[in-house]
Amino acid sequence: MNPFQKNESKETFFSPVSTEEVPPPPPSLLKKPPPKICGSNYPLSIVFIVVNEFCERFSYYGMKAVLTLYFLYFLHWNEDTSTSVYHAFSSLCYFTPILGAAIADSWLGKFKTIMYLSLVYVLGHVIKSLGALPILGGHMVHTVLSLGGLSLIALGTGGIKPCVAAFGGDQFEKTHEEERSRYFSVFYLSINAGSLISTFVTPMLRGDVQCFGEDCYALAFGVPGLLMLIALVVFAMGSKMYKKTPPEGNIVTQVIKCIWFALSNRFKNRSGDIPKRQHWLDWAAEKYPKQLIMDVKALTRILFLYIPLPMFWALLEQQGSRWTLQATRMDRNLGFIVLQPDQMQVLNPLLVLIFIPLFDLVIYPLVSKCGINLSSLRKMAVGMILACLAFAVVAVVETRINKMPQYSKLHLKTKSQDFHFHLKYHNLSVYTEHSVEEKKWYSLIIREDGESVSSMMVKDEENITTNGMTAVRFLNTLHKEVSINLGTDISLNVAEDYDVSAYRTVQIGEYPAVHCKTDDDDFSLNLGLLNFGTAYLFVITNSTHQGPHAWKTEDIPANKISIAWQLPQYVLVTAGEVMFSVTGLEFSYSQAPSSMKSVLQAAWLLTIGVGNFIVLTVAQFSDLVQWVEFTLFSCLLLLVCLIFSIMSYYYVPLKPEDIQEPAAKKIPHIQENTMNLETKNTKL
Repeated sequence: MNPFQKNESKETFFSPVSTEEVPPPPPSLLKKPPPKICGSNYPLSIVFIVVNEFCERFSYYGMKAVLTLYFLYFLHWNEDTSTSVYHAFSSLCYFTPILGAAIADSWLGKFKTIMYLSLVYVLGHVIKSLGALPILGGHMVHTVLSLGGLSLIALGTGGIKPCVAAFGGDQFEKTHEEERSRYFSVFYLSINAGSLISTFVTPMLRGDVQCFGEDCYALAFGVPGLLMLIALVVFAMGSKMYKKTPPEGNIVTQVIKCIWFALSNRFKNRSGDIPKRQHWLDWAAEKYPKQLIMDVKALTRILFLYIPLPMFWALLEQQGSRWTLQATRMDRNLGFIVLQPDQMQVLNPLLVLIFIPLFDLVIYPLVSKCGINLSSLRKMAVGMILACLAFAVVAVVETRINKMPQYSKLHLKTKSQDFHFHLKYHNLSVYTEHSVEEKKWYSLIIREDGESVSSMMVKDEENITTNGMTAVRFLNTLHKEVSINLGTDISLNVAEDYDVSAYRTVQIGEYPAVHCKTDDDDFSLNLGLLNFGTAYLFVITNSTHQGPHAWKTEDIPANKISIAWQLPQYVLVTAGEVMFSVTGLEFSYSQAPSSMKSVLQAAWLLTIGVGNFIVLTVAQFSDLVQWVEFTLFSCLLLLVCLIFSIMSYYYVPLKPEDIQEPAAKKIPHIQENTMNLETKNTKL
């Protein structure tokens, strides 16, 4: 019997056919339709998923916003190590989605994967917050807890990343495509909202709240951890409403196996007597279906274009590391507000929300009216150029920041070397010797002692100003120990006879009378105005007429370059991101079969992970001056952009009808008593 009967009517009627008698399901197995939102076609379950995503993104971006400064000022790592570990963590976050997708598609399903890995996620936040408590152990304990917590967070956030959005899409009926599309818009809006709010709030929790006499990193990590716990609870609350599809197998695994079999089969049959095949993937035909091979062919054409992409992400991802470190050396007082250095990251999600409609509704139509054909690949190339320009601006700003006091450079033959100095003071002439180390800054303190002069070399440390505060240290020339009280919970002792204290950070402002005392005397020192982001050395001397007083000098001068100068680089790099990222994903999806879209998503995330690994490598092994490193990244991306443009020139885009599966071009597909009917005006 042919199920496709002709009919005189304009409508066509179909009746399903089965070779087996299928009894009707018992009443107990009939499922009630899922509850909807206010009578619409939107399942109520998506509310829990969207709220979960908002809280999770707040958790992730909020924690990540303060991570670099935590490494620098709490764990006391140098800038290169802080940058390297930051990007190692980011890279891991973009490699673990492959593991999460494999677990969801091949073993647990999306719901259980999200639940279990969210528990791992919360545990990571708890451990990370404990590692930020100064009273809990020493430096080694803090380091172990921090790295362990970050590893669990990377597994959690990366593992659920490919599952949550797709799980939300599963809640819709196939007939509600428009509602599903709007859901994804709201879903990605929640991502940006979580990122925007968290990157503004968590730096305030860190810098404006004091814990144990210093910045409250435990609170800055604890609040995002609490948000992740809320995300887990909210997601679990909707459990009974969710439509939970069983695991169907992982397409990424099938693609890898198909490619591996084709390569190995081609290698085994490399003899000249064996006929050649049109494409190297055709060597998988002995084991894999023709449709899968055709889909993988279309996929490999796009993956070839992905090869240069990691370099763009290497630049974009530095907003949370190198750019934040640059902000710590700038004047963050805008007059009406004093920004934290890690708050500048809020510009990226804010500008993304502004630029996406601006480009779609204004800039792209204007360019089109000017007769310029701005294809998807050309947009991506322009995005790369904008990122190059952003890093050129960063390099210029860095050179302005690094204008230091006039230090004399000493050229060393070894890592440590002794130098002889000839000191002349009035009629006195003295020769002295001091040892110095390479790549360090020193101040030479010269003092008069009766009828002679002497000197001492004091090392000037780096990375000593933090978060809108200033740093001070004291050199005591008295013959007795001095105890100095700089305010609440800030006191230090300086030993006698030219001992030098460590740096201590204090709030900016006037310090007209700092209380000091020795074993037999109390006195006050007038430190004057302590300026924004300056490092001071105070030399405590004794005057017969005035008593002890402080002579002030600047180790590192006040930050005079406003943090507002970072705005152009954020505008350029965010515009580049909108043209590159949004367009790149859209182009990739348009050029690949529907069965390969999850593979493309995995490959796209991998390019971000590789980009972070590039930054890690350069930061750890290049040993370049910072402005030179910025220039290097700009030039490398410009070179990569040229290569990508050449690859794009020879790429022939596929038309939608070329990508459409053959089954879609023929008759509707019949499977297990159901029919996939795409024809309009059709009744079943």
